[in-house]
Amino acid sequence: MNQLKSNEGVEWLKTIGIAIVLAVFFRSFFFSSYIVDGESMMPTLEDGNLLIINKIGYEVGKLERFDVIVFHATKEDDYVKRIIGLPGDKIEYADDVLYINGEPYKEPYLEKYKTNLDENLTGNFDLPHLTGHDVVPEGHIFVLGDNRRESLDSRFFGFVDIDRIVGEVNLRYWPVDEIGIKF
Repeated sequence: MNQLKSNEGVEWLKTIGIAIVLAVFFRSFFFSSYIVDGESMMPTLEDGNLLIINKIGYEVGKLERFDVIVFHATKEDDYVKRIIGLPGDKIEYADDVLYINGEPYKEPYLEKYKTNLDENLTGNFDLPHLTGHDVVPEGHIFVLGDNRRESLDSRFFGFVDIDRIVGEVNLRYWPVDEIGIKF
């Protein structure tokens, strides 16, 4: 009987060890946890929100307009922003309306801000005046924060190289009363 208990204990230790190795592997290569630092994505994401980032989806999937992503802004800092322009897109803002390739686009995630303002949330701009480019170059994206007045984004630092994307925000898990997957 003692021999049986000893083997059972070894099996449990093996199982726990394998589970830890698998958890570290999946976290390292497929998912990451991030803490939102700042107000550039309010009201969608707020300072202190905890997020799960899908790393693998952006390596094998396609970028989609309006996805919320995390990317390496500098060697030390990662930013969370919303994809507005994809390669080849012509981007313009006029009278608080987003135009992509000449077509107006609705941005429902901005409605909370727009209803309380007496003036435009997003100032007028177009790519040639901001970046010197007519369209978003191949291999790059154009990003904006949802809190347009407080966001350091492509209007200031230019296009984001697609290779710098860490992944897509798939889940906000803190605070618990704001758990969500749609951004």
